[in-house]
Amino acid sequence: MSHLKLIHRRDAIKQGSIATLSLFLPIPYSNKTKHDNMNINTNFEVIIIGGSYAGLSAAMALGRSLRRVLIIDSNLPCNRQTPHSHNFITQDGKTPSEISQNAKSQVLAYRTVEFKQDLVIEGTKNDNLFMVNTKSGKKYTAKKLIFATGIKDIMPNIKGFSDCWGITVVHCPYCHGYEIRNKKTGIIANGERAFHLAPMIKNLTSDVTILTSGKVDFDNDQLAKLKENNVRIIDKEIVEIEHSNGYIKNVIFRDATKENFEATYAAIPFEQHSHIPEALGCNFTEQGYIEVDMMHKTNIEGVFACGDNTSRLRSVSNAVAAGNVTGAVVNMELAKEQF
Repeated sequence: MSHLKLIHRRDAIKQGSIATLSLFLPIPYSNKTKHDNMNINTNFEVIIIGGSYAGLSAAMALGRSLRRVLIIDSNLPCNRQTPHSHNFITQDGKTPSEISQNAKSQVLAYRTVEFKQDLVIEGTKNDNLFMVNTKSGKKYTAKKLIFATGIKDIMPNIKGFSDCWGITVVHCPYCHGYEIRNKKTGIIANGERAFHLAPMIKNLTSDVTILTSGKVDFDNDQLAKLKENNVRIIDKEIVEIEHSNGYIKNVIFRDATKENFEATYAAIPFEQHSHIPEALGCNFTEQGYIEVDMMHKTNIEGVFACGDNTSRLRSVSNAVAAGNVTGAVVNMELAKEQF
């Protein structure tokens, strides 16, 4: 019994020594990460508002430069109905969510980048520091702001239109044209917008009809060119798009007539997804985009913007490229300020 007690006493001393020693040892990386996450950080070098393709791309460039970055995203991308994304090399044919989820996992592998699903509702600037407030009641500060907030399409008052948007009612021949090639195709637009799309659509299908949904707005030269290329024009008002799960069947007109189409393009208006750039004093172009220079700087010092909110080139590949440049420029500015 005395021998057993001696072993137990030695074990106890040994375990106690290890426990005491552990108080003075560095916290292992994995445990330290958990420990750090318990203390919610609200101060960052860069806050990126919008965590889709442009925002994630900017975050990767910054994360690789060891910048403390917070991405805030509301999880409402404009292409959420689109079945597949195209014309982006290495990602062609993948779903938009598949691309963004893969990108997010790669970006968050960089320890200095954080991601919050939330909605930024207010942004202010005090001296050289920005503060943003979110819908959940959180407040965060940063030296630089990047808006990668995209745009919001304004759906016309046509029954069934929004259900088909991004599926068989589309905006871009480069993103969707190959998949709907050789189909009977409509162009829901008028004037310059319709005339701009017509040659590109005609290249993809021989059966093209412009649906002006009102009085025709083409000059004589445009009308002659459309006629020469066998592009029909229907000026009757559209009241409904008949479809099955987003796949168009017929366009129904005000006079109760209908015509079969397999796909249509549409040029519709948009608005900025976020009002905060305007509240901060950012300038906008005549078309409604945030005005930026070649380095994606706005007119407000410390505020940058990239992606669909700044450009008519509305594609995943362009958003990724713009975000990459923006992240690099922001890092360069921070590095110069610290040097």
